[in-house]
Amino acid sequence: MKIWYGYGTEHSMNLVMIGCFKEMADADKAEQLIDFFMEKVRSEVDLKTMEIGDPPPHYSDEWMDFLRRMNVYYLGPAEMEQFAYDVKLKRDGNKIVLTTDESEVSAFLKIMLYEGARVEVYSAHNYPEAGKGGGEDKPVGT
Repeated sequence: MKIWYGYGTEHSMNLVMIGCFKEMADADKAEQLIDFFMEKVRSEVDLKTMEIGDPPPHYSDEWMDFLRRMNVYYLGPAEMEQFAYDVKLKRDGNKIVLTTDESEVSAFLKIMLYEGARVEVYSAHNYPEAGKGGGEDKPVGT
């Protein structure tokens, strides 16, 4: 059963994002960054009571330290809530396949791009013949 903690019409996107990396090491780093952010956001936020769409205007000192340690300077505070969304991450060799019903995916896109991926994004509703990108299911944020 899927439980949404906010209301919006964007919950029917059926979005597929495929990042294809030249090097496996780049795909590994992107996957690790996504996992780190998913774990951190989910560990700090009570998903049942969080206010989606009302992010803080600035990072806390703790978050700034975390971003420096991760060497990530391209994500804004408003993008952090995206790591609390229901997304599925699959890995297929040098590809990372992300699927979600959300339309706000700029944080994931930025991570993939900054780690050197060529990225394809589409709605599986509009392109059912393309499928969901293949790969093996991998738990996200664990």
